Amino acid sequence: MAFNIVLIEPEIPNNTGNIGRLSLASGSNLHLVKPFGFEITDARLKRAGLDYWQHVNIFEYESIAAFYEKNPEAKMAYFSSHGEKSHWDINFEDNMFFVFGKESVGLPKELTEKNKEHTYKIPLYSNHIRSLNLANAVSVVVYEGLRSLNKK
Repeated sequence: MAFNIVLIEPEIPNNTGNIGRLSLASGSNLHLVKPFGFEITDARLKRAGLDYWQHVNIFEYESIAAFYEKNPEAKMAYFSSHGEKSHWDINFEDNMFFVFGKESVGLPKELTEKNKEHTYKIPLYSNHIRSLNLANAVSVVVYEGLRSLNKK
């Protein structure tokens, strides 16, 4: 059982490092789509991933187009605070791709509009917050997916 975590243009090395660690812990693959807001050799990235980083199954892509070219048949779930459906509505499947945008603005609008039926949000219960931290959001989705698959 494995998932694929996709980060489109991640900006904060600590988040990416933590998500890499989560990828390894959950048996997931990590897909990183450039441009990055940091160098992949950034010490903060490695520190957040601790000594696990070399064990993470990482795929890098030069662009969003290159990502789709390499994964044309993949089942995708997109995450945005503008999604209309909750992540609890996802029909999780093994090898599914979970696509997250960059920390400052999320996914490109054209991507969520094109994939509206497969765009989900994580419910927030306060009007004082716009979104969760990226690493936290990825954790919520991945472990909900694992829980869902383990029940089947």
